[in-house]
Amino acid sequence: MSTDARLSARRRGEEAEELAARFLADRGLEIVARNYRTRLGEVDIVARDGPALVFVEVRARSWSAYGGAAASVDFRKQRRIVAAARHYLARLRAEPPCRFDVLTLQGPQGAPAWIRGAFDLSRAYNPNP
Repeated sequence: MSTDARLSARRRGEEAEELAARFLADRGLEIVARNYRTRLGEVDIVARDGPALVFVEVRARSWSAYGGAAASVDFRKQRRIVAAARHYLARLRAEPPCRFDVLTLQGPQGAPAWIRGAFDLSRAYNPNP
């Protein structure tokens, strides 16, 4: 992939995350962190939904081949998100209830689809329950 293609993909990813953050905020979630990175993984958006802390993976795809945006969050990706979430939680005094959501932007219009509780810890570590 060329440097220009990587920059373009990064720009599209940033735009998708911005749209997702606005979408979630418009629905009452409080955005508390963006692009939380550790050496083990990354969480695109950390938000509060009432008492719950929500770790959100944002996926944008212009076409639906290979299962589309939601299918791209496989168990390996889930493990990386969970590892980053655990790192984030370790910094807090008390661990709140948590949820793992996926927000997809699929197709040319990029209409958001919010999958609440898309996965949990047991599925992230056991892909064939």
